[in-house]
Amino acid sequence: MSPISLKGVDSMIDTVAIKALSIEEKLQVMEAIWEDLSVEEKAIQSPVWHREALQESEQRRKAGQEDIFNWKDAKMELRKRFE
Repeated sequence: MSPISLKGVDSMIDTVAIKALSIEEKLQVMEAIWEDLSVEEKAIQSPVWHREALQESEQRRKAGQEDIFNWKDAKMELRKRFE
């Protein structure tokens, strides 16, 4: 995978430039943004709906209705689907 370059994009994200990216490139950009945001995870407040969704997911997991996946494996599986 080659690094993504958005040179020439103003400080406001150019949606036309984003639409021109391949799915693989979009996933790389999302991953880079997530990595950057997660450095200061305590500064980010999760919305109430997110906590509720996590609680529902945990209830399904405890009931045996949902499996746990390693994040690394999950990312590889998602990449396979979009290649």
